[in-house]
Amino acid sequence: MPAISEKWVERKRPIRLERRIEFSDYDQTRDFLDRAAEISEAEGFYPDLSFSRTHVSLALHVDEGETELGEKLFRYAQLIDVIASAIQNEAAPKGVSTDERS
Repeated sequence: MPAISEKWVERKRPIRLERRIEFSDYDQTRDFLDRAAEISEAEGFYPDLSFSRTHVSLALHVDEGETELGEKLFRYAQLIDVIASAIQNEAAPKGVSTDERS
């Protein structure tokens, strides 16, 4: 499986990955949400998420009938790691490519 941040937590019931990402202000949070939406459209993967002014919580669930975390889920988590890190470091390039391998 691709390497993802140690900040992701694996849950067993239901099977999923979870992560909470903190931002310094609402502008960063909004930027992250916009980029995550772009990645979701490109990857065809739509997480459960909730957010407040300065954080986003994500839950990446396996597809119905799956019994373990798969490549598609880890790929999405990896892309989320890239944009979260870039935004938090305020050096985020616009439009992270989904072809980028970390």
